[in-house]
Amino acid sequence: MMSKTVLCSCLVLLISCCAVASAEDPYMTRALKLMSETPLIDGHNDLPWQLRKQFNNQLSKVDLNTLDSTHTNIPKIKEGRLGAQFWSAYVPCDAQYKDAVRQTLEQIDVVHRMCQKYPETFMFATNSQEIMEAFEMNKTASLIGVEGGHSIDSSLGTLRTMYNLGVRYLTLTHSCNTPWSDNWLVDTGSEPSQHNGLSEFGKQLIVEMNRLGMLIDLAHVSVEVMNQVLDLSEAPVIFSHSSAYSVCQNKRNVPDDVLMKVKETRGIVMVNFYNDYVTCSKTAKLSDVADHFDHIKRVGGAGIVGFGGDYDGVTRLPEGLEDVSKVPRLVAELLRRNWTDEEVKDALGNNLLRVLREAEKVRDDKKNSSPDDVPIPYEEVVNPCRTSYGYSVNAGTIHSHSTLLFLLTLAVQAGIRLTV
Repeated sequence: MMSKTVLCSCLVLLISCCAVASAEDPYMTRALKLMSETPLIDGHNDLPWQLRKQFNNQLSKVDLNTLDSTHTNIPKIKEGRLGAQFWSAYVPCDAQYKDAVRQTLEQIDVVHRMCQKYPETFMFATNSQEIMEAFEMNKTASLIGVEGGHSIDSSLGTLRTMYNLGVRYLTLTHSCNTPWSDNWLVDTGSEPSQHNGLSEFGKQLIVEMNRLGMLIDLAHVSVEVMNQVLDLSEAPVIFSHSSAYSVCQNKRNVPDDVLMKVKETRGIVMVNFYNDYVTCSKTAKLSDVADHFDHIKRVGGAGIVGFGGDYDGVTRLPEGLEDVSKVPRLVAELLRRNWTDEEVKDALGNNLLRVLREAEKVRDDKKNSSPDDVPIPYEEVVNPCRTSYGYSVNAGTIHSHSTLLFLLTLAVQAGIRLTV
């Protein structure tokens, strides 16, 4: 009798489990179908930084088919149906005024070499057409975004050089002010504003990025910078890895009034998966991330939302989104929340493709415009590591008056980094 009871209980449990699985299957089946039709384009992945940290960019010492110490590897990419990725060329803020440009060039180089080493998986891409070509070939289109304006060392020539190397977005700041833009920590009160948003050179930079067709990324900047850029830029902007402030009141997230301006200017906010920006705590679930998608859609429409996971750049990820392979589960969750097929396709990749195409159109309309060759004023960038060649200034006098201020600035930034 006991064995029959146990058997019946097991059978009931099995039927129940099958029923639940069957109920969930249609959403995942539909999600995978949509992902086979529209490329999942993720706005920010820090695998290149992990390659530097773990292997000093020596690709000969790593196999991305078997690497298991990162959120991202080739099997996870394929399981996650990753259609296109903006790989982050990131170097820390403490490289500012030192060797940030060299290190950034090395990060750009490692992305190129990664594509060359695994041509069956990655295809280097620089525009919307190449993203679709890679998708049709069942490869992951690989684009580059430079994360932090300190990486160009306040030089429009460096900006143009990086564009020529394939960089297609610049995050205006990371977690430090540049000589021309305030970062998000200004809004926390932990770092002082230096420019009330953008300096005049910062505004020059926005115009030059429009001319180049380089996307302007407003993740990591202050709200004042967000608003100034949204007013100034002729092309739509992106937030490559930011979430909704109303859902989690962390200053790295985007407030509702800015979401409305993003809608008006046809930009995109690509949702970050980092727990601290999802729930403002150390733990989160996949459903919490979906709440950010829902909120951004509610405020600005499905036309301004995208995916910006920040994999391999964060230490805590939601349950159910532990690595790149898990993203289809989030797509299924959006469908479960009654997102239409077209809304999901917009979020997957069509929104970013539209933004990129509109930036390319602005570039094409400005093809007869000359590059901006007016440098930043020397007094705004003077420091012990910088020469004054080309400037008509008494460099020695400026240098002696500015060295103490420069060193104090570095000390303040170092203190902030220790406490953030």
